[in-house]
Amino acid sequence: MIFGLFNKSGKRASLVRVAYEKIVAAARQPRLYAEWGVPDTVEGRFEMIALHGFLAIDGIADKRFAQAIADELFRDMDRSLREMGAGDVTVPKKVRKMAEVFYGRAAAYRQALESGHDDALDAALARNVFAEAAGGIAAMRAYVQRQHAHLRGAGAETFTFLEAP
Repeated sequence: MIFGLFNKSGKRASLVRVAYEKIVAAARQPRLYAEWGVPDTVEGRFEMIALHGFLAIDGIADKRFAQAIADELFRDMDRSLREMGAGDVTVPKKVRKMAEVFYGRAAAYRQALESGHDDALDAALARNVFAEAAGGIAAMRAYVQRQHAHLRGAGAETFTFLEAP
């Protein structure tokens, strides 16, 4: 086990964990909740992790590394569900459902960003992030567009999120 820390796969695993921690930190920025109106609930926090996870995974040039980040995201979801008291039998089903939701969101965000139409991204954010209130859609759209452009082609060791303005 300790020898893994010194080999290439150990370094890669460490980089994956650091990358995932950056996703979580970006998803927890107080402005997203306090000023832009993202619901400060389990669902709202999941939506922010899904959005930032998509931005990272979509932007990182090394797709094997991006997949490792996605795997770490779902390992963390598994851990979180177990910590919240979900039964061992139901956790895999719940994680599978979360993965379906995540990849559905990712497809919607990717299509909206590639379309270049603000209203397409607004609709995806309204549907997924701001289910009850749409107060911060314009700010969130601008933030997502900046992050998306910033993360394009990012490297495993160099990727980082911009702060919410």
